[in-house]
Amino acid sequence: MIILVLATVALIVFWTIEYLRHCRNVAMIPVRIHVNGTRGKSSVTRLIASGLRAGGVSSIGKTTGTLPRIIFEDGAEASIERLQHANIIEQKYVFRFCASRRPRAIVIECMAVNPIYQWVTERMFVKSTISVMTNVRMDHLDQMGNTIDQIAHSLSNSIPRDGILFTAEHEQLPILRDVATKRGTKVFETFGDKVSDDEIRNFSYIEHHDNVSLALAVCEYLGVSRRDALKGMQAATPDPGALRKHRVLDRDKVIVFYNVFAANDPGSTRFIWDKITSMLDGQQRMIMLNSRADRYFRSLQLLEVCSKLSLDYLVLTGERTVQLAAAAKEAGCPPDKLIILSEIEPSEVYARIWELTRGESHVVGIGNMAGTRKYGGQIANYFNKMSEGGTSG
Repeated sequence: MIILVLATVALIVFWTIEYLRHCRNVAMIPVRIHVNGTRGKSSVTRLIASGLRAGGVSSIGKTTGTLPRIIFEDGAEASIERLQHANIIEQKYVFRFCASRRPRAIVIECMAVNPIYQWVTERMFVKSTISVMTNVRMDHLDQMGNTIDQIAHSLSNSIPRDGILFTAEHEQLPILRDVATKRGTKVFETFGDKVSDDEIRNFSYIEHHDNVSLALAVCEYLGVSRRDALKGMQAATPDPGALRKHRVLDRDKVIVFYNVFAANDPGSTRFIWDKITSMLDGQQRMIMLNSRADRYFRSLQLLEVCSKLSLDYLVLTGERTVQLAAAAKEAGCPPDKLIILSEIEPSEVYARIWELTRGESHVVGIGNMAGTRKYGGQIANYFNKMSEGGTSG
């Protein structure tokens, strides 16, 4: 019994010392920017970090999205290798590393989904001075709530006390503002129309106006000019899950593949689809839905969106595609438009798409980038390779 008591006391003392060390590491970084929201967290984290660097503000970024990364003060990157699943304690080690380099700012993506863990991440690990909320959309319903209001309240757990909140969310702003006001935090609302189409075209990938406007507002608040920040953002390396367009000219056919795997909630997927197809005039349209077994409910949500779109083909790749195909037929998808590919080699996926293509085809990849073998990423990389292999038009 005495040994058990002594061991318990020793453990308490150890964790107390560890937490005090962490608090010291946090305090050594004066500007702490915590990025949360449904979509765009990784992109906005990178945009802010690159904008600050371009303005001479020493900053380190940390993303958790498609592939977790540390982004150094000079823009170089290092991957974060995890032996197990993602754990919010990871943020403690990130701060320990960053404190040793003494940057002025850290821009860190929220890695928690569960509302309680979001609260713990903010209050115990990040202790942000600036909170960034990209948007509030219907996603992770199994953990954050069944209504958009519940999701807004869940995400608001990352809003700090006596800090600053920047957000591009408008519909759920009253909830965010109410929470922020109760915590003594000032709110700044940003708008995508403050960024022009010409400015967006200078990015090497397809970026969203809202994301850029939000990141610019944070950088300008910290003293970086819009011109310098935007220049830095346009030159920065995009997130691996960023929306990209790969145009392949193969023999007498053109295949335009859009990597939308990272935008895997129904609202974002529909928004991007409408944006892409609004520029098309009669060209063939396909959706490639990549499913993973542990995200099957999300695949069903996306399938519901697909059932309402005008498609030439719905291509199913990844895991549990047979069950998904049955659900697609129940949702009204004609069998002759349903193509089941499962987890065949990416080269075979490409060959099948080429066979289906008539003249010019636009293929939008949605669902999940990862899976048991990061299958969505493999497919996207193959289309990218084909577009760069001397066959791009």
